[in-house]
Amino acid sequence: MVHNTIDWQAISTHISNTTGQYFEVQTHYPIAGGNINYAYRIEGAGQNYFVKLNTFDKFDMFVAEAMGLAELGQPAVIKVPVPICWGKTAEHAYLVLEYLPLRRDNLQQTSSKFGQQLAVMHRVSCAPAPFGWYRNNYIGTTPQTNTLAYDWVDFWCKNRLGYQLQLAHDNGYIGEIQELGARLLTEVALFFTTYKPYNSLLHGDLWSGNYDIDIHGEPVIFDPAMYYGDREADIATTELFGGFHTSFYDAYQATWALDEGYTVRKNLYNLYHVLNHLNLFGGSYLAQAERIMHQLLSELH
Repeated sequence: MVHNTIDWQAISTHISNTTGQYFEVQTHYPIAGGNINYAYRIEGAGQNYFVKLNTFDKFDMFVAEAMGLAELGQPAVIKVPVPICWGKTAEHAYLVLEYLPLRRDNLQQTSSKFGQQLAVMHRVSCAPAPFGWYRNNYIGTTPQTNTLAYDWVDFWCKNRLGYQLQLAHDNGYIGEIQELGARLLTEVALFFTTYKPYNSLLHGDLWSGNYDIDIHGEPVIFDPAMYYGDREADIATTELFGGFHTSFYDAYQATWALDEGYTVRKNLYNLYHVLNHLNLFGGSYLAQAERIMHQLLSELH
């Protein structure tokens, strides 16, 4: 992206029209941290906003993100940045969000609050209780299908594992990974013989890089891949890359305890993310994906 081609005037006008308050970008500060989009804090007339930019063809990704943030923010349990507006300039797609000053130095102190809040958010469901969402979205830059289903196993096999395995095949990953995947898909139901998932409001990609603490000590979540599904999928993702304090898990369990079968099923859920990393970033994730499949199949035999 050529930074000096960003049409700040068009973005300013869109903000003004949406909020009903005149705004014009006077200064813009690049913000590091993401590897998909360019991000800025923009300032003008005492107002601040957070702006994400990408190429013109990524517009739908920003629409999905805005809709996901709105859905997560609706129950007002965990703070999320409010979507302001989104659109296209001649060269870029953009998403404007509420700017929330964050401070990463007090994560441990607020972990208990976050764990308790997440358990409460997971109590939020959608009627008449299907799994999925009304629209597809993205996990990273990978399309994520959310076709509504009343059977959780069917949803997970078709829209999550099956989808990623097909992408892997299309990307040239054949052989053992496909053989193991085919076997696993036929037996996923065996992990749910005594457990019936609740269709919880999920963040969908809850690793440590997608949450923070604001300057008032309130947990904030962002960059969602949201849908309604088994809450274990969110908790599993927190364990995949680490970064969550033990007090987070203690508070979650005290608020809404997990089923004991979670310790096995978390690998089923994290396999989705490992497969997605394989498809996004290449073969260094192949052995990990195959290892998880072997482990899951060994639990059944």
